[in-house]
Amino acid sequence: MKREEFLKTVAGVVAATSLPAIVRADTPILSTSPWPAVDSADEQFWKFVRTQFPLTQDRAYFNTGGLGASPYVVIDAVKAKMDELEKISETGHNDQIWKEVKTPIAQLLGCDPEELAFMRNATEGINVVCNGLPLKKGDEIIATTHEHVANSVPWLALLKREGVVIRLFEPSTFSAQENIDRIQTLITRKTRLISIPHGTTTTGQILPVKEISKLAKSKNIWLFLDGAQTAGMFPFDLHDIGCDAYAACGHKWMLGPKETGILYVRKEMFDVIQAKFVGAYSDNGFDLAKGTLAFHPSAQRYEYGTVNVPLRVGLGVAAQFLQRIGMENVWKRDKALSTYLFNALSQLPQIKVLSPANDAERSAMITFQHEKIPFLELQQHLNTFKLRTRGVSEGGVNGLRIATHIYNNFEELDRLIEGVRTAGV
Repeated sequence: MKREEFLKTVAGVVAATSLPAIVRADTPILSTSPWPAVDSADEQFWKFVRTQFPLTQDRAYFNTGGLGASPYVVIDAVKAKMDELEKISETGHNDQIWKEVKTPIAQLLGCDPEELAFMRNATEGINVVCNGLPLKKGDEIIATTHEHVANSVPWLALLKREGVVIRLFEPSTFSAQENIDRIQTLITRKTRLISIPHGTTTTGQILPVKEISKLAKSKNIWLFLDGAQTAGMFPFDLHDIGCDAYAACGHKWMLGPKETGILYVRKEMFDVIQAKFVGAYSDNGFDLAKGTLAFHPSAQRYEYGTVNVPLRVGLGVAAQFLQRIGMENVWKRDKALSTYLFNALSQLPQIKVLSPANDAERSAMITFQHEKIPFLELQQHLNTFKLRTRGVSEGGVNGLRIATHIYNNFEELDRLIEGVRTAGV
């Protein structure tokens, strides 16, 4: 597709839910040219979706769990906003823009825009929660053995600094109930927080977070979810889940610009999770002479200082891009690809699939091991097929992770399967 044709086509992303204040109306991305009919079962539609990304055709990219590709419409939105602001040398800070960017993100996550704070990544959101909760020496935190470094180091730093206790359980891929039972056995009268991933970075397992939330509430325990591997992959509702806080990055499954993230804090938790890193825009009025400070009434209290407005605008457009396709359709596509891969790998000799066999607990990430070839060696072999995979060492898994998103296709998976089949031959 030629660049000129693309600019006329991709902007249909914002036709249904335009953000007039985000990008000037005379920029190409706000064209109203329609997309083809959305059909999750139509390969032609997904071929069209692939053309919306600058990904090269000869290299299959299977590392969305590490870094997602941004569509042209996001890239162009960032460029357009940067060009607009640099011409007048202004920051672009604007409460109306923040609301309009947060609204489609809130719709994706199932929460209110006022409960969202912009972050640079999920790590920053985790640190806000970790440092904001009133945790003291002896308080216990329950986590998994499969945490990403981002949901490990902040809590370990808190352990070192304040003397909290971290108790771990290994996620079971046998059943959701077994994970609930494992958490239950770790709960004591000193347990204050459960901090776990919504979906594990290791095997892509979707944990039964709604049931865990009910358990936490029954014990007056806070629940924090690391949503780095779920936001933008499938539809869910944070209000329905019932967690107290949730951190996600915009640069993975949400397809947003790099160095973007989002933090959800339940309204009732605003005064519990204290804003520790604050500055301009965190407040709702202050008087240094009188020693008074009122925090912003929304989750904006966790934001501060001059920021990169074009990146935030890009994140809002990324959310609209996913909405244009529909999260149900995104999930159908992601799941169709990952199920195809799961079934194919399960039939190969010497291959052990580590991701859950239970379809309800399996995400769009499939992790596996070769019984005779170390995972890093296997990864190097697959590199010769121009296949970008991700080695997983967290939790002692030592396997290869394949993440499939809307820009992937079955032909790429066949190349991967053939590469795995010929390894060691």
